[in-house]
Amino acid sequence: MSHRSRAVGVLVAAGVALLTSIGGVAQAETGLPAPVAALLDSGSASLGSSAPVAPDAPRLTSVDNFRDVAGTGAGYVGTHGRHVNKGVFYRANAIVPNEADLATLAGLNLSTVYDLRTDDEVAQKQNVLPAGVVYKRIPILSGNINEMLGKIKAPEDAVTMMEDMNRSFVTGEVERAKFAELLTAMANTDGAQVFHCTAGKDRTGWTTALLLSLAGASDSTIMEDYLLTNEYAKDSIAKNTEGIKRAFGDAYLNYIPLVSVQASFLQAGLDQVDTTYGSMDKYLTEGLGLSPETIGKLKAKLLG
Repeated sequence: MSHRSRAVGVLVAAGVALLTSIGGVAQAETGLPAPVAALLDSGSASLGSSAPVAPDAPRLTSVDNFRDVAGTGAGYVGTHGRHVNKGVFYRANAIVPNEADLATLAGLNLSTVYDLRTDDEVAQKQNVLPAGVVYKRIPILSGNINEMLGKIKAPEDAVTMMEDMNRSFVTGEVERAKFAELLTAMANTDGAQVFHCTAGKDRTGWTTALLLSLAGASDSTIMEDYLLTNEYAKDSIAKNTEGIKRAFGDAYLNYIPLVSVQASFLQAGLDQVDTTYGSMDKYLTEGLGLSPETIGKLKAKLLG
């Protein structure tokens, strides 16, 4: 593989998380999102406030975008001021832990890991999981990524590509079917579960947005949680961004949006939900075809 071809693989892994040879890349934006604590409504803690709060998800150095969908502390605030349950759903980047982090993961008693990556991604960076954890592949995304990359001549083109990808989560038949498969499996599986892609920000970010929407989290909470990738993955962000600079020289600036988490990416998908279906509820029921039973099970896991 040529140096430039390998660099393209880096970009795909980071921005689109497809056809990768180096995974888990993300680009820190100027300024970090508000702390998770700012997203929590302490004034609503009277509902169930006497119940013990589950511990925060551990910070893993080798799987740096591993975190709890529910947030930290008491958990994000959802429907009727109830806090989202912690220790139920986790999100991550590729799970290739060092020995210490593998032991930490084993201590979480995970039941199932859902891998949303393509065959090429998995071949380049295979998961390493604790003993007894069920591994399920549900690859998401379609289309000719190389063709899309070839159209990037300026940073604005890369921004458009990322926004279009999030729109495809709403408009793409293949994408909708896979998200439906994922959410249905999560609803019907017991125990703590993890879902992830390569960088843990795009497919994983969209899945998290759907779960938090089901829990009744506010739009601002959903967006701030999405942007937290830039904080959690800042060490690998810096390392991999330098690699892209070396590979592309001055032209690397055209690709930086691909390795970023920007609000406009997620917002493009959310806006497409409103345009196509009118509401998130209809996207879930009509677009993904989720049954009332499946939605009820997910809400019970998130808030029960």
